[in-house]
Amino acid sequence: MSVSGGGGPPSLLLVEDDEVIRKTVAMTLERYGYAVSAAGDGLTGLELFRDGRHDLLVLDVMLPALDGIGLCRRVRESSVVPILMMSARGDSLDVVSGLEAGADDYVVKPVDTAVLVARIRSLLRRAAFTPPAPPAERSPEPADARLVFGDLSIDPQGLEVCRAGEPVALAPTELRLLLEFAVNPGIVLDRQTLLRNVWDYGWDGDSRVVDLCVQRLRKKIGTDRIETVRGFGYKLLR
Repeated sequence: MSVSGGGGPPSLLLVEDDEVIRKTVAMTLERYGYAVSAAGDGLTGLELFRDGRHDLLVLDVMLPALDGIGLCRRVRESSVVPILMMSARGDSLDVVSGLEAGADDYVVKPVDTAVLVARIRSLLRRAAFTPPAPPAERSPEPADARLVFGDLSIDPQGLEVCRAGEPVALAPTELRLLLEFAVNPGIVLDRQTLLRNVWDYGWDGDSRVVDLCVQRLRKKIGTDRIETVRGFGYKLLR
């Protein structure tokens, strides 16, 4: 079922300038049941994105006309669609730049099929997730209850976040991260716990995705709302 709610298989947009890789990855993803649109440069990818409705984008970092980082930024101006970046070298600068631009995750080329499909499935699940349950020792929240932290108000059922009464637009991963903090207020959550619960990794992932998503989230909900506990992780202040 499509995450976008239109029925049919999830629709993916793949933007990769290497024709062999583009065709190979597209055929692989189609075998796994995805509908794939593909482009060989950033500007064509941007046009396809604007002309269609896609559940997830897979973007190479190095692209002609408009690189993957720039394309990611352009997409984030109007959409919270999940974005998976592909980096040829796994270069730290590429990875950090992609995540800072708004990407949700990344894989390193040459792409391992199992890893690529697992990351895509994880991102699609995050885009269609249900709110995390409160810890067992807490009483269940009423269906219409909001979680309030200073000027930050979170509706865990309606999946709405407001700051000082104004709506805050969060990407799916950012929203899931905030909800994970919100149902564990004042509790320090380490990066591996966040990778398992938010990124849905069944293995140890790169903690940089956590750090940079926290950084983006802070810019939207207030820089002093999430505290860094050095050597341990992060916590949402009550």
